[in-house]
Amino acid sequence: MAGGASTRFGRDKAQVVLGGKTMLQRMCDLLVASVGEARIVAPNGRYSALAACVVPDRWPGEGPLGGIVTALLDAAAAEPPAGAALIVGCDMPFLTPDWLRYLAERAATSETDVLLPESPSGAEPLCACWKPSAARALEKVFLAGTRKITDALCTVKTELLDEHVWKRFDTTGRLFWNMNTAADYAEICRVWNEERS
Repeated sequence: MAGGASTRFGRDKAQVVLGGKTMLQRMCDLLVASVGEARIVAPNGRYSALAACVVPDRWPGEGPLGGIVTALLDAAAAEPPAGAALIVGCDMPFLTPDWLRYLAERAATSETDVLLPESPSGAEPLCACWKPSAARALEKVFLAGTRKITDALCTVKTELLDEHVWKRFDTTGRLFWNMNTAADYAEICRVWNEERS
């Protein structure tokens, strides 16, 4: 997911560099290593250098729920249709391949529409597996005016993964860190460089 306006950040956070790669490239590489493929939901034309991987957001500027529905409609239209879509924000630098593989594998055997972790901050819908079969129900509530992901989740079958499930993938307590501000980015860079020195 790279469709946000990065208003609080002050510039496109998908394009800031961490460890020699943009956040967007870093996340694409992580997804390819974890599940074999990456597609970017973003406004049409935003990332022209990566055009082959971009799924144009059907509702640019309408928030992450519209991006999720866009991703699910795209996954449902694939040949063959995807069994699940692992949807992540582009601004989560401490996600790991082991965690994402586990999430995707568990979703493959789950009978729920959405499999998402619940951290101390709450549900993490931008690090979750969503079934394309839920696309139409989510699109319906979106078109009816719902914009909060947590409200939309009430319309589909959801399984929450609490801390005892994901903690083994998060020895540092940073698995779900994301960056919304320049100060967040500065702290992430500090921790990143400290861990690698």
